[in-house]
Amino acid sequence: MSSVPPAESTAAGSPPWRDALKVYLEPATLRMLALGFSAGLPLLLVLGTLSFRLREAGIDRATIGYLSWVGLAYGFKWVWAPLVDRLPLPPLTTLLGRRRGWLLLAQGMVIAGLVGMAVNDPRQGLTPMIWCALLVAFGSATQDIALDAFRIESAETRKQAALAAAYQTGYRLAMIWAGAGVLWVAAWAEVAPVAAAAGAAGAAAGAAYQNGAWKTAYLVMAGSMIVGVLTVLLSPEPAQRSLSAPRNAAEWLRDVLVEPFADFIRRYKWQAVLILSLIAIYRISDVVMGIMANPFYVDMGFTKDEVATVSKIYGVIMTLVGAFVGGVLSMRLGVMRVLMLGAVLSAASNLLFAWLASRGHDLTALIAVVSADNLAGGIASAAFIAYLSSLTNISYSATQYALFSSLMLLLPKFIAGYSGVFVDAYGYSTFFCATALLGVPVLVLVALASRTLTARPDSGKS
Repeated sequence: MSSVPPAESTAAGSPPWRDALKVYLEPATLRMLALGFSAGLPLLLVLGTLSFRLREAGIDRATIGYLSWVGLAYGFKWVWAPLVDRLPLPPLTTLLGRRRGWLLLAQGMVIAGLVGMAVNDPRQGLTPMIWCALLVAFGSATQDIALDAFRIESAETRKQAALAAAYQTGYRLAMIWAGAGVLWVAAWAEVAPVAAAAGAAGAAAGAAYQNGAWKTAYLVMAGSMIVGVLTVLLSPEPAQRSLSAPRNAAEWLRDVLVEPFADFIRRYKWQAVLILSLIAIYRISDVVMGIMANPFYVDMGFTKDEVATVSKIYGVIMTLVGAFVGGVLSMRLGVMRVLMLGAVLSAASNLLFAWLASRGHDLTALIAVVSADNLAGGIASAAFIAYLSSLTNISYSATQYALFSSLMLLLPKFIAGYSGVFVDAYGYSTFFCATALLGVPVLVLVALASRTLTARPDSGKS
């Protein structure tokens, strides 16, 4: 087994800059761009955008908060990931292959759920809307599982950073469309006289809500999933791996549920603790800080238009730039070096928010801080996805990657639940500085991982 760190390459063995850039024009990379769009589209439609819609319909904030638990489907996708990894879906598996079959099924669930959310009016009862949102979240999480395996199996390890960057680009473009785009479509579809009357001072909560406009917007979003569907239908299935037939149900359950996790422990032994610790906290600074970002903007007096323009559009564009830069640098310098760079920049960018807290309503400062934060996040994300990909055994890629991607959110999300209490007690500036300090253990773990971890074994490749 090699002693080279995962996904790392030496300077002597790195490709020329021209070759590192050409990888973005390869078919596998372009497919990841389209599939990333399909993966990023559902998330906001069952979380952020749905919250906007429900509040406009007059639903109370407490209920909207409880409904955010729909997003827990993404945190527990590792539970059914073994089935996605190993279970065939006749006739889809016969016609398309295991990876593409699961992708098409998951995309069908997302489309059906979005259509259901479109035709239901939350003012007439939330139960149908909740079930449809759960279907979207479950389908979206399942799509993530199958897509991660599809990506990992579509190219060798040294190209995973570029595929991750393309995936992130498509994902972020979809978030612009599902965030700002759906609002634009809903506003365009509104009946102007009714909207104007409802917008008058003193209008009751929910009076401005037009379900027909939101129906149009969500149907447009459901139709936008055709990008992913066509990509799946037109893409080649990754090379098939021969799977030994189980002799009985117990052996099948062992192969599907136990072996993916046992394989990871066998390959990395005590180093597995270090790897899992790094995965669990790598994005902790960003996730914990992000919970209080929107309340911070409101308290600083920024308008919805200012926040939408700077954070949801310009900020996302800077994330795309960061993902591209992270992918190129990872190809050229190696993932572990860029992983360290991303950790440093992510923690440091939180200090900029502490500086912004002292500026008050300063739009220029907001643009600078959001730009820097999203650029750092893009670099860190591209390197981190490539790093996670390098850890998986291709024989269990869907299950192991689902475990990693779920683990990276559980602890940060738990801690982030207390962020409001912390801000109330100590203020925004102290909070942002504290989230930056949360990144210090990450730097230590990345340094240790760079020195001690070994590469994905050749036996795991097909």
